[in-house]
Amino acid sequence: MADRSAPSCHLRLEWVYGYRGHQCRNNLYYTAAKEIVYFVAGVGVVYSPREHRQKFYLGHQDDIISLALHPERVLVATGQVGKEPYICVWDSYTVQTVSVLKDVHTHGIACLAFDLDGQRLVSVGLDSKNTVCVWDWRKGKLLSMAPGHTDRIFDISWDLYQPNKLVSCGVKHIKFWSLCGNSLTPKRGVFGKTGDLQTILCLACARDEVTYSGALNGDIYVWKGINLVRTIQGAHAAGIFSMNACEEGFATGGRDGCVRLWDLNFKPITVIDLRETDQGYKGLSVRSVCWRGDHILVGTQDSEIFEIVVHERNKPFLIMQGHCEGELWALAVHPTKPLAMTGSDDRSVRIWSLIDHALIARCNMEEPIRCAAVSTDGIHLALGMKDGSFTVLRVRDMTEVVHIKDRKEAIHELKYSPDGNFLAVGSNDSSVDVYGVVQRYKKVGECVGSLSFITHMDWSSDSKYLQTNDGNGKRLFYRMPSGKEVTNKEELKGIQWASWTCVSGVEVNGIWPKYSDINDINSVDANFIGQVMVTADDYGIVKLFRYPCLRKGAKFKKYLGHSAHVTNVRWSHDHQWVVSIGGADHSVFQWKFVPDRKLKDTLHIAPQESLVDSNSDESDSDQSDVPELDSEIEQETQITYRRQVYKEDLPQLKEQCKEKRKSAASKRRERAPGNSIRLHFVHGYRGYDCRSNLFYTQTGEIVYHVAAVGVVYNRQQNTQRFYLGHDDDILCLAIHPLKDYVATGQVGRDSSIHIWDTETIKPLSVLKGYHQYGVCAVDFSADGKRLASVGIDDNHTIVLWDWKKGEKLSAVRGSKDKIFVVKINPYMPDKLITVGIKHMKFWRRAGGGLIGRKGCIGALGRTDTMMCAVYGWTEEMAFSGTSTGDVCIWRDVFLIKTVKAHDGPVFSMHALEKGFVTGGKDGVVALWDDTFERCLKTYAIKRAALAPGSKGLLLEDNPSIRAISLGHGHILVGTKNGEILEVDKSGPITLLVQGHMEGEVWGLATHPHLPICATVSDDKTLRIWDLSPSHCMLAVRKLKKGGRCCCFSPDGKALAVGLNDGSFLIVNADTLEDLVSFQHRKDVISEIRFSPGTGKYLAVASCDNFVDIYNVMSSKRVGICKGASSYITHMDWDIRGKLLQVNTGAKEQLFFEAPRGKKQTIPSLEVEKIGWASWTSVLGSCCEGIWPIIGEVTDVTASCLTSDSKVLATGDDFGFVKLFRYPAKGKFGKFKRYVAHSTHVTNVRWTYDDSLLVTVGGADTSLMLWTYEMEGHRDSRQCDSEESDLDSEEDGGYDSDVTRENEINYTIKALSTNIRPMFGIKPHLQQKEPTLDERQGVVRGSRPPVSRALPQPEKLQTNNVGKKKRPIEDLILELVFGYRGKDCRNNVHYLNDGADVIYHTASIGILYNVATGSQSFYQEHNDDILCLTVNQHPKFINIVATGQLQLLLFTCGMQ
Repeated sequence: MADRSAPSCHLRLEWVYGYRGHQCRNNLYYTAAKEIVYFVAGVGVVYSPREHRQKFYLGHQDDIISLALHPERVLVATGQVGKEPYICVWDSYTVQTVSVLKDVHTHGIACLAFDLDGQRLVSVGLDSKNTVCVWDWRKGKLLSMAPGHTDRIFDISWDLYQPNKLVSCGVKHIKFWSLCGNSLTPKRGVFGKTGDLQTILCLACARDEVTYSGALNGDIYVWKGINLVRTIQGAHAAGIFSMNACEEGFATGGRDGCVRLWDLNFKPITVIDLRETDQGYKGLSVRSVCWRGDHILVGTQDSEIFEIVVHERNKPFLIMQGHCEGELWALAVHPTKPLAMTGSDDRSVRIWSLIDHALIARCNMEEPIRCAAVSTDGIHLALGMKDGSFTVLRVRDMTEVVHIKDRKEAIHELKYSPDGNFLAVGSNDSSVDVYGVVQRYKKVGECVGSLSFITHMDWSSDSKYLQTNDGNGKRLFYRMPSGKEVTNKEELKGIQWASWTCVSGVEVNGIWPKYSDINDINSVDANFIGQVMVTADDYGIVKLFRYPCLRKGAKFKKYLGHSAHVTNVRWSHDHQWVVSIGGADHSVFQWKFVPDRKLKDTLHIAPQESLVDSNSDESDSDQSDVPELDSEIEQETQITYRRQVYKEDLPQLKEQCKEKRKSAASKRRERAPGNSIRLHFVHGYRGYDCRSNLFYTQTGEIVYHVAAVGVVYNRQQNTQRFYLGHDDDILCLAIHPLKDYVATGQVGRDSSIHIWDTETIKPLSVLKGYHQYGVCAVDFSADGKRLASVGIDDNHTIVLWDWKKGEKLSAVRGSKDKIFVVKINPYMPDKLITVGIKHMKFWRRAGGGLIGRKGCIGALGRTDTMMCAVYGWTEEMAFSGTSTGDVCIWRDVFLIKTVKAHDGPVFSMHALEKGFVTGGKDGVVALWDDTFERCLKTYAIKRAALAPGSKGLLLEDNPSIRAISLGHGHILVGTKNGEILEVDKSGPITLLVQGHMEGEVWGLATHPHLPICATVSDDKTLRIWDLSPSHCMLAVRKLKKGGRCCCFSPDGKALAVGLNDGSFLIVNADTLEDLVSFQHRKDVISEIRFSPGTGKYLAVASCDNFVDIYNVMSSKRVGICKGASSYITHMDWDIRGKLLQVNTGAKEQLFFEAPRGKKQTIPSLEVEKIGWASWTSVLGSCCEGIWPIIGEVTDVTASCLTSDSKVLATGDDFGFVKLFRYPAKGKFGKFKRYVAHSTHVTNVRWTYDDSLLVTVGGADTSLMLWTYEMEGHRDSRQCDSEESDLDSEEDGGYDSDVTRENEINYTIKALSTNIRPMFGIKPHLQQKEPTLDERQGVVRGSRPPVSRALPQPEKLQTNNVGKKKRPIEDLILELVFGYRGKDCRNNVHYLNDGADVIYHTASIGILYNVATGSQSFYQEHNDDILCLTVNQHPKFINIVATGQLQLLLFTCGMQ
């Protein structure tokens, strides 16, 4: 059975034994429903003592270490450890997530506390600064953060009687915080002489600024404000770990095992010493107390929870027990009863009842226990110890039968034979010893084949064979009881195994990932009857596989809960339960096994919610082997949007070229040209890797995108307007519900989303900072206030924004595979769906996170790749289109049915008021009713249906449809081939816009005397475009190969095209029919040129370093130009048609004589004098200035000179089109720069009359037309040009003051060096100069020259009680001379109608009263203030903002 699919049965967590008492405190509370909430491992537990039932919160994926209860006592906040830890706020009734707070802390979250009204939550991190954060937890928004302390913080609490005040305590400190605006400011508690400076472990706030805190020595410190006012000594005999405030007073618990109750004034009420009670023991340490009414909950260091009823305080009730600290490895199940036995490094062995969910027996051993086994009759329990011994106990009364020590190293595995006669004991000494049970465990055999420690063992059913696994991953077989190794494969064939717990072997191949050789699976146990097995691994995951599981990389179901290593896992004797144990979390989990048949009854149970990638119930994908992806989708998923260099890197790169800049600045450079260009029309639409990116606007215009341009197209006038705010490929577009705003997302290192107005073409908001590499999907909410976006980073991060404020509301990792579409629920803006490769997920917002649930397919099939999705007519209904042509109909998260809609993938879908419209790869647009029951009408996109007014030609019938939108009585369709079509409901189709298809466009030629151009592309088409106002494609021809260059003959009748296979054609320029074709080369033809005049010769350059010259009339090759050391990039003829100028990839500028092709050497001065018929070269002294400062990183790919030889246009690898004056001599010429193409501009050409510049973009497939505007003709158009890289310095430079200020360095002096040179001896160490009196021997004062008193040591102050000293008073700032004018401006203002003047100097804000001449001061800054402004709004009279220097900047508002 080589089925690699996941099993159909599953596990459900039923009980967790244990409580996290070690290294945690204050983590045990009563909820409003009188249930008890606590945590263990990575699970939040809500336990009902009345019903003896547990509920579990499974939203974390690592150890939980902190917990806080909301004041209403229903919601719980828990914080975890991990590289990117997060906080979950969840509901203790439903155990569902309410909010996720993330992306701020690192390492872990040590403490949490809610404020009085429960609106805010404070958290403390485990990072080196112990960062303190305050959250608006419902929104998931960080309100404030500050470094907490240099040492650990143990507890934090809000002052419940003063708003915006907090107290934190920890190692040798206590801090009192005030929250003002978004700034948290601490003041350290002053211990003074009232008590010793020591570690404070817990605290509670009371009225009148009083704070009580528990100290490490067992005292309680009482604080008033920030001062220690008294201590209650000996409150406990040792450290006080927990303090809990309630209506009646305070409860404290300490290391001494006592719980003390105090009244509201901290007068003692009673003491409960748990060590003295029945269940108590020496060394009991209290970590958590909670007092409610007459009940007290106590959590101990050793994982017990006690409940104490106050009037029967001597009889605490033990409601939960677990193993103590130390790793837990030993697990065995009873062969006939529902019992599990566990043994741990805490040296205890415990027996648990799986039915009563309780501990029924416990016995302490001498040594840490590492493994356990129960004999077949259930009478004996064998325990393997860490010191190499093993002990056998009677299960009935836990008395010892025998204790044997034959080995020095730990016993890691032992097993009784099925007939009960033998016990096999495997040790870390690499051997297995066999003992006879009946002979009082006498050693009868030894197996010594292993070279490493023994990890797992299984007996055969007839007790004659034993198989072992060792640390090297070797599987060996032995004959029993002698222990002789069996190597004969025939002998091994028929063996039936009594159990299967080995991790290596053919039967369990599938538990290992395909390409893994790691030892991270700790335990396996097979259920032969149910044909499933369960595994435990180092990542805290319990997995369910089919058994046997023969092929590597089998699918599974996975279950989270344990935090670190799951060390062992076993089925109960009747296979009803699975028991798993955690190593470091030392907890025991009991899972209920839900077999196949029962699953059908439980289908109504919603799938487990998944939080940030955890507990997704299924394996990474459920299916066995997924059918192949459709070729088009496969192609799309292979596209990479990563760039070697991003435009964002430009400033940095220029910075690195500082030296070059300086040298350039010292030379006089040519000015930028006076003339300019403006984007006029773009041919192209991005359809090949985008979808649903084409809409009607409010006014009936059409909005879409291509390259880095958002286009608004008016179909009546055939004109376009452009949004040019992006600087790289736009990958997605969504329209606001009111159809007036558009959101577009682009490629970039820190990629941005722009929201802009389609009428004014102005940006309204730009969202950055969360997506890496690019944004591939965006969607507005129905109210238009929110925006969802998906990134193309490795996790395809999903972000929900309040776009007007530019604020991130929530974010989550979406999926490892590509996500194609995100849609916000129109009825509930907190819900959304995403679809992608084998991905359909339903998300709901929870604070700063999103919680996802996989679409539940049930018996209806497997998760397909989804290409599009929309919501339906109610909030539960959703529809998605699959890669196989089906439409899936979902209610909530359940798939109800599928409908066959298209042949091949359904790429686009649009919801109407009463129905839907879909488009697919089959080139068909289908209209459906509102339930997808009936298809009302279909439109096939065919050439025959094209209406006469079309702006071009359809390349093929039934092109793949990527976008559909409805409005204004038409259906708007975007195709993969880059066409935009408008389908009339009655049938005719109008083509509005088109461009090249996927593939790079390089070939471009303009007609010698008509407004026409030709392009040729890697998409294997040659196209002719009309550049006059009709802007359409006139002709197209499919070629056998892609092409890289083309050229019109001087009379415009012929067109030469160079192809990528080394051949070239000459075609009729009107009909595009072949005139002649040649092939002399094998490599790409990179440039092709007719000679001027009659066009007698044709020069053909190829990438194999040659230029061939053909005589056009005789159709013969007449010359070959040799001598280039690299491929040819550019070529120009001189006016006479006798000389060729050639550029190569090695940046050589070469000259050849035509027609023979003889190489010529021409000095650069002569080159300038030659009259060239065209200039497209990028090398030579005439165009030295076109190369940018960062020329090593980017290439200038193309240039073209106007016919008056005044302006040179260039295109480069950064997507910039630039204009230079010609000749551009001298390095780094000045220019005007234009952005519209996304990456490489591959070619630029002026039209015959220089009225237009035509440019093509390589991968962006677009053809752009720019109008050429003479100097003086300046429209105030948006985004005209950016001036050149280097400005200002040489244009007269700066004024000297400005230069000086520009160069001031504000590095904080205290961090770098002392301002004042320090030398000499400190005053108290100086030798004292004798006074005049002393020199003369006159002694003043009471002390005789010779004194019996001991000489006083230096620097010792005597405390003369008798003398009355004047106490040192505070210094009060009275007057400040000075005003900071040297490097600041606009920093002095009138206030109060001229009565006061406000200004600043040093770190002080000064308010100067003009009448009295007095000053008052704002002194909250701690470094130089550099700026000051006054709020002019009448509502905020006298509010001033000042900004200071610091590593972390902040702004203070003062009144």
